[in-house]
Amino acid sequence: MHMFFQWLKRYMPRGLYTRALIILILPVLSVQLLVSVLFIQRHFEGVTRQMSDAVTIDLRYLRDLADGAPDRAAAIARVDAVAAPLELDVDWPPTIPDVGDDRDWTDFTGDTVAARLRDGVPQIGAISMADRRRVAVWITTRQGPLQVEIARRRLSASNPHQLLVIMVILGAVLTAISYIFLRNQLRPITRMARAAADYGRGRITAYSPGGATEVRAAGMAFLDMRNRLERQIQQRTMMLSGVSHDLRTPLTRLRLGLSLLDEEDAGPLVRDVDEMQRLLDSFLDFVRSDAGDALTDTDPAEILRDLAADYTRIGLPVYLDAMPAGRSTLPLRPAAIRRALDNLVGNALRYGAQARVGVHVTDRAVRYVVEDDGPGIPADRREEAVRPFTRLDPARNQDRGSGVGLGLAIVADIARSHGGVLRLTDSEDLGGLKAELVLAR
Repeated sequence: MHMFFQWLKRYMPRGLYTRALIILILPVLSVQLLVSVLFIQRHFEGVTRQMSDAVTIDLRYLRDLADGAPDRAAAIARVDAVAAPLELDVDWPPTIPDVGDDRDWTDFTGDTVAARLRDGVPQIGAISMADRRRVAVWITTRQGPLQVEIARRRLSASNPHQLLVIMVILGAVLTAISYIFLRNQLRPITRMARAAADYGRGRITAYSPGGATEVRAAGMAFLDMRNRLERQIQQRTMMLSGVSHDLRTPLTRLRLGLSLLDEEDAGPLVRDVDEMQRLLDSFLDFVRSDAGDALTDTDPAEILRDLAADYTRIGLPVYLDAMPAGRSTLPLRPAAIRRALDNLVGNALRYGAQARVGVHVTDRAVRYVVEDDGPGIPADRREEAVRPFTRLDPARNQDRGSGVGLGLAIVADIARSHGGVLRLTDSEDLGGLKAELVLAR
């Protein structure tokens, strides 16, 4: 049973509206099928049997009249005299034709009519239902074959398909009404999901709770959570701004005081002050909130071209690779993306001799690629490398001035604010690290 549900889950639709539509349609179809089988079939077959049994009484009476006549002429006279009041058309053909099964496949009650007539009048030789309005019956009598034509409405319930049509139309109307009502109930959920997804990408989307009480409560909880997060971000930014201001002032005084000392004695202390300033800038860069930056229609390739041009201008080996043809603008935060690419290229040049950058734009994502020819990062330590304040090789990082291990953490945070991810793999061409900054569109 578990395997069956796993198989069924694979083919079930993913969308909420589609699943809701299936939930609506399945009961309607089930009820229609049940009514068709239990009511239509049994009801119409029962009515058909009763009506056919009533007609067999008339046919037996005609047979008995024909069999009791002394000759064929008398039989014809007697039968014709009785058939007219019974609304039966009679004829005396020379032989009984071989009509076979000439019923239409849509004749749902034809089998029941033929079976009841043959049971009631065993002398019936053939039955024709080619004409949906009349039934022709050939009866063997002592005076020869007797053909009787009966109106079909006397043998079975008329137009059973009308009930099916009415059921289908009513089912479609009820399904449409239910879908409209359910869509109004599901719309607040989709709006809340869209607002939550936009907030995960750093966008504040206007949203007001609506719908049923439970959905409205969930929407209010989402708004409360978003407001609390915004307040925490603002408080963190204000606190760090104050810390930055308070620390920069004594650092400036220290630097001025050290400038009055002998250069040989003050050199190590000046380097320590510069290191403290650099660490402070790294902390502020990491905790800076990019979600508040306005989205701007920007060409993703233009950001990379400007970045590579700036590095080339100062003589650093940064080369452009796969660039999209033409120009396409997307809602991005160019300053944040430039900061992330700066960190990736800076890491590539810090541990390698060259860096190669490229960008790929698809219908679903923008993918920046930065590759180097350095030692790379072992696969089992890449997740650790993205964590804040992590230095995989403290001694080597300290020598190369990499700070406190916030470069990749800043890039990953910017990627998440755009609904994307930072992926670290091996560079097949250069042999070093390949960093992919993937941004969702």
